[in-house]
Amino acid sequence: MDKLAGMAMFVRVVESGNFTAAAVVSGVSSTMVAKHIRTIEQRLGARLLHRTTRRQQLTEVGRLYYERCKRVLSEVELAEASASELQASPRGLVRLVAPVSFGSQGLAPVLADYLARHPEVDVELTLDNRAPDLINEGYELGIQIGDIDAVGLVARPLRPYRRMLAAAPRYLAQHGQPEHPEQLIAHSCLGLSYWRHHDRWHLLGPNDELCIVSVRGRFSSNQGSALRIAALHGAGIVLQPEVLLTADIAAGRLVPVLPTWSYKPTPMYLIYALDSRPTAKLRSVIDLLLQCFGLEE
Repeated sequence: MDKLAGMAMFVRVVESGNFTAAAVVSGVSSTMVAKHIRTIEQRLGARLLHRTTRRQQLTEVGRLYYERCKRVLSEVELAEASASELQASPRGLVRLVAPVSFGSQGLAPVLADYLARHPEVDVELTLDNRAPDLINEGYELGIQIGDIDAVGLVARPLRPYRRMLAAAPRYLAQHGQPEHPEQLIAHSCLGLSYWRHHDRWHLLGPNDELCIVSVRGRFSSNQGSALRIAALHGAGIVLQPEVLLTADIAAGRLVPVLPTWSYKPTPMYLIYALDSRPTAKLRSVIDLLLQCFGLEE
């Protein structure tokens, strides 16, 4: 007899209480149920059940075998469900949360292309610079910049988050191009107001040289997009993510400042809840984000 079928029958006998009830659930005769159990006992060389006219009890071997059977049958069910899921088309709503600059400049265009390829999927993207709380806030996926300390989450490393220095051509024409980070003290530097040490920039240069420079400026904001606009209008030197400044630099609206120096790269992760059976929609978005933003092999 098939081993899995026998294991399934044994579990039904244990959980239903007797051979007759297991036979009814299985749609077979009591004789067939007994045959399954007898075959298993002969193969194992041990009795699984103490049987009387009124009741049955598991032997010590039977109790251990029952627990192992439950585990094996659960894994088989999961494998079959996962295989079926692989053939399913992505559909439904995907809720994501990501930092403001990366989400709006890097993630949104990728998700727009994804929607064009998957007409049965909807995407809800929330932009928030706080560390995401997926479980309590109902998000399926999140992008987190910085170290991960959440329990019960899968954290897939992405390419480090890089920030660069830039300024408008007219600002540099008026104030000059600094040649070393220490010269930033003489410039107007546009800072993020929520940084704990917004007046100190930790810049990494050639050969991993670290320079911590004190900066000052007359304009700060809690949003990088506002600092970008201020830089475009000649207010000073901005330190912001590459993804936010790349288009302006390519168009000549901004010019890189100290191009061999950048803010120390920060780890970035794609995070999601630990789930042994991800849906087709979730798996497809995870694969897409790892392809577009994952570590280069």
